[in-house]
Amino acid sequence: MVLSRLFRREPPPRQAATLYQAVVARGRLPHWYLAGRVPDTIDGRFDMIAAILTMVMLRLEREGAAAAASASLAECFVDDMDGQLRQIGFGDMVVGKHIGRMMAMLGGRIGAYRDGLADDTLGAALVRNLYRGDDPGPEALAHVERELRALRTALDPVTLDHLLAGDVPQ
Repeated sequence: MVLSRLFRREPPPRQAATLYQAVVARGRLPHWYLAGRVPDTIDGRFDMIAAILTMVMLRLEREGAAAAASASLAECFVDDMDGQLRQIGFGDMVVGKHIGRMMAMLGGRIGAYRDGLADDTLGAALVRNLYRGDDPGPEALAHVERELRALRTALDPVTLDHLLAGDVPQ
């Protein structure tokens, strides 16, 4: 068993690994937590990364050729969350359950934010999902909503190749 770990080869990087790293970097920008009043906690950072990831996945969804990239992006999210849970001390027995819940949360956010963008209820969806029901105040909510809408719009002209290269508009 020890020898198998020593000689184990690392799997090749996922197709969307660079894109996922860009999503995480965007989710760590201080303005979300300062002007946007997103809680600077483990949950708050998860929620912010999920919001940005959702905007990228909504962009990928409109391009038929992006199905593999979208699946790879979701796999990168799972890999990252698995590692994060293990790092904070969760054991093998519960990691899978938590990952399942996180994927369900991401799926719910994709639907809520898609609908919110379409019918102009994104602010309400953000209060429910990003802020977990706690109203952050009108200025903070307006900041996050404006920035996410701008990101979603800025993603439209970016080609799939550029997205996979990590070119997420700032």
